[in-house]
Amino acid sequence: MQRRPFGHSGLEVPALGFGAMQVGHPSLPEAAASRILNHALDLGLALVDTARSYGLSEERIGRHLAHRRDEFVLSTKLGYGVDGIADWTFDCVVAGVDAARDRLRTDVIDIVHLHSCGPDLLEEGEVARALGHCAASGKLRVAAYSGDGTALRYAIMSGQFGAVQASLNLCDQQAWRVLGEAHACGLGTIAKRPLGGQPWRTDTPPDDEVHADYWHRYAALRPELGFDTGDWEALALRFAAWAPGVDCVIVGGTDPGHLERNAAAIAAGPLPSARVESIRAAYKKVGAQWQGRV
Repeated sequence: MQRRPFGHSGLEVPALGFGAMQVGHPSLPEAAASRILNHALDLGLALVDTARSYGLSEERIGRHLAHRRDEFVLSTKLGYGVDGIADWTFDCVVAGVDAARDRLRTDVIDIVHLHSCGPDLLEEGEVARALGHCAASGKLRVAAYSGDGTALRYAIMSGQFGAVQASLNLCDQQAWRVLGEAHACGLGTIAKRPLGGQPWRTDTPPDDEVHADYWHRYAALRPELGFDTGDWEALALRFAAWAPGVDCVIVGGTDPGHLERNAAAIAAGPLPSARVESIRAAYKKVGAQWQGRV
C-alpha cells in the first residue's frame, strides 16, 4: 500500500485506510470484528479511524489491535456523550480523550478529531483549546477537525488544527479544492465517504437521508458522465484517493473480500487525467441544483 506524509505531522499514512464504524455494531460477532480489523492491517490499511459514537468500535480496536499498535495510525472523533458533562465543552473533550485512550488501550492517540461540530463552536475556541491541551499533555499527536462546509473552511483557516477529515466522492465534490487548500497549509487530510453509499448498487433510494441524497445525485450525474465502467467502486476510490491534497481515504466494511478489492483498486493507481476532468465537468454541470456545492 502506498504511504504518504500526513501533512507536517511527521506521521505517514496509507493511501487507503480502514473506517471502523461497522465494526462497532453489536450485531457483529466479536470473532468477526477481530478478523476484519486484523485483515485490514494485513492488507496495509494502516490507518484505522473510529469515533465515540461508533458503538463498540473503540473498545474492539483496543481489544483486538492493541498488540499491533506500532503498525498503524490511530484516529478517533469525539466531543460529546460523556456522562455528567455537557457536550462540546472543554471538560467534555478532555474527558472524551481520556475515555478513548482507555477503550483503545493506548497511551497516545495519533489523531483526534472534533466530530462535526458547527462553526459557532469552533469560533468560541473552547473545544479546540481542549484538544490543544491534550496534545500538550502528550495524550494525542494531532488535533483535528472532521466535518464539511463552513465549519471545515473555518477549521482550516483557524490555525488550531493539524489535520482535517471531509466528505469527498463522485456525488459530493465540495471539498475538492478545500482539501487541497488544507494540504497547502501543511495539514494532514483524510477523505471520508469516498464511495458515497454506493448509489449504483440499488434501483431505489435508501431510507438513510444522507445516502438517499447521494443516490439522487448519482441519478442526475450518471447521464452526464459520458462513459460507463464495470467497477464503479474502484473508479470512485481512485477518484478520491488522488484528488488534490488527499493523504488518505477511508472505507469500512465487514467483508474481507471487499477490503481486498478496495486495496486492489488503490494499487491500480490514479485515474487518467481525462477521466478525472470528465467527472469534474459533469459534476459542475449538475451541481448547481445541490445548493452550489461544487
